[in-house]
Amino acid sequence: MIFEDVADFAASLPPMQSIAGLDLGTVTIGVAVSDTFLSVATPLETIKRRKFTLDAAQLAKIIADRRIGGIVLGLPRNMDGSEGPRCQSTRAFARNLARENGIGVPITFWDERLSTVAAERALLEADTSRKRRAEVIDHVAAGYILQGTLDRIRVIRAGMEG
Repeated sequence: MIFEDVADFAASLPPMQSIAGLDLGTVTIGVAVSDTFLSVATPLETIKRRKFTLDAAQLAKIIADRRIGGIVLGLPRNMDGSEGPRCQSTRAFARNLARENGIGVPITFWDERLSTVAAERALLEADTSRKRRAEVIDHVAAGYILQGTLDRIRVIRAGMEG
């Protein structure tokens, strides 16, 4: 099931399962995962995109192996907040993923504007070589997308409890 609202997504998550963040590019998919307490995002890997069924199979394996309870897809809005062709492509990917066997977890979106910029800045500050930055930028960006969502979920849950 696809949720537009992060609060609805958070309410649908199974307890004590991680969630995955995806930075969907045309050539790669950056993947990050959370801990089971939904507090920390960790960049995991970058998947080289081939065709949808193969990409979905790789994601299904990650979901099964890591007991992932939900997926957050970075939504590449334009700087004015509008949605262009890349957002439409991301939404189509989410719809196809939701229909795929072996996925079966809730999906939501996170505004990813500037996540790649933030990831690049962090890697530069860490004095990462250009070659290494190119290798890790996508899953580091996925970590920023996921961490933003985790922080929002924490605020939502604190509001419910308090």
